[in-house]
Formats: sequence, C-alpha cells, structure tokens
Amino acid sequence: MGKPQVDINVDDQTGRWSVDATNMILVPQHFYMNNHFAIEAAVGAAELERILRPAGHRSAYYWCEKEAEFHGMSGVDVFRHYMRRITQRGWGQFDVLDVSPEAGTATVRLRNSAMVDGERRNSGRKVCYMFASWLEGSLEYVAASAGRDVRLRAQEVYCEAEGVYDHCLFKVEPA
Repeated sequence: MGKPQVDINVDDQTGRWSVDATNMILVPQHFYMNNHFAIEAAVGAAELERILRPAGHRSAYYWCEKEAEFHGMSGVDVFRHYMRRITQRGWGQFDVLDVSPEAGTATVRLRNSAMVDGERRNSGRKVCYMFASWLEGSLEYVAASAGRDVRLRAQEVYCEAEGVYDHCLFKVEPA
C-alpha cells in the first residue's frame, strides 16, 4: 500500500498554499509546539483549552463545510475525511473507533500525537486537549448538514503523555 498523496496548490500570484478548498500554512512542528506551550505556561492548561475551544470548533466546522462542498460528500463520510486529512497533515494518526452522528457520539483514538513530543512524553498529564473541539466542530457539521441542531462536547479521556498509555482517547457526546 502506497503512501497517501495530498496535492498542494501554490498560487503564482500570492504564494499561498491550498489543499482542496482550504488555504494552508506550513510551519515546523517545533515552531507550533514552542508557541502553544509558551502560551500554556503563561495562562495554564485549563485556560488555554478554554481559549482554543471556540476557535478549534469553528475551524473544524468551516473546514468540513468547505470540504463537503468541494468533494461532494455528506454525512459521516465528511467526519471520516476530516480525520484522514488531519492525520495526513501531521497532527497524529486519528482512528475512528465508533461514530454515530444520529446519537451525537464518537470515540476516536489518537496515536503518535504531534503534541506528545520528547519534552512532554511521560509528563503525567493530558496535552492533546485542543483536539477535542476539532471533534466537536466536525461532528456538529455532520449533524447540521442533516438538519439536526445539536451541541456536542468532546473530551480527552486519557493521553499518551500521561506515561501510562500508548495512545490518546477522545469521546464525543451530546453536551
């Protein structure tokens, strides 16, 4: 089985990168991590999660909306596509263990999270919390596109960085 390929388009006029219907910015992982954890050190993990949640939710919802239109997808296929694409973009390997858009539930395993680097591995705490809002936003898009207005809440049940598990686990449920 070959490696999945993602076409990156570069606009000759602006230099902007895009994949499918979404503009992209490529940054080194250490750059992102240094910024993320510097903010976390300044405000605390709980506050950073609170700050990031609305933006992550909005971004995931928007991305799913654009990708569904671009690829002519609908339903749970959009959620699975989102999990595949964030995996391909280097955030980690997101595996949908179960999903029920009608019930507003999902269980997602995350292996090799980009947030669990050498410095945070075995830190004894959850560090992948920002992904929870991504799961909420993407699954809420699926519900909305089927005419259902639901509010979901995702949480990181456990994290590889806690030093006990070999992966992270997320649960999504109605809020």
